[in-house]
Amino acid sequence: MFDPREKIALFIDGANLYATSRSLGFDIDYRKLLSSFQKRGYLLRAYYYTALVEDQEYSSIRPLIDWLDYNGFKVVTKPAKEFTDSTGRRKIKGNMDIELTVDALELSDVIDHYVIFSGDGDFRTLVEALQRRGKKVSVVSTMASQPPMISDDLRRQADHFIDLMTLKSEIGRDPSERPVRKTEATEPDPDGDDF
Repeated sequence: MFDPREKIALFIDGANLYATSRSLGFDIDYRKLLSSFQKRGYLLRAYYYTALVEDQEYSSIRPLIDWLDYNGFKVVTKPAKEFTDSTGRRKIKGNMDIELTVDALELSDVIDHYVIFSGDGDFRTLVEALQRRGKKVSVVSTMASQPPMISDDLRRQADHFIDLMTLKSEIGRDPSERPVRKTEATEPDPDGDDF
């Protein structure tokens, strides 16, 4: 599936990967994830996309973002939009699909193999566009959860589907290994370090 001569780029939909790993009962160790894909080929870039709620005094995801930024990931963030739905409930929206898609297409001259960590069916069109440019695309999500976290259309379009469950021993960490904090994080501490 991976050729050691390939230039690889990782595109991580942070919220989607977090929800997927959580549904499988483990956290992602981002140091191990980077190392794992560096062994598969020439890892040119590793992007991590997430929306941030700006008005919070402390964002529980901030330590993860800072760690990723200093440890080989290109972190792409934007402010999340807060709104009230028709039932009067406060909702937060922070979709990063366009940012991920634009970055992926801009790199199509230099990347051989794209690895997209998301099960979002909206990425099917991106995968198709990259394939038309002669690129190989792997999608990482899961079929092991109920319901599956991967869109059927996206899974069919990808050159390779990698079930996150098969990577658990390589890049996973049990949630009990997470440092104890005053507030529960929305996304896990990447490598077990206490910030």
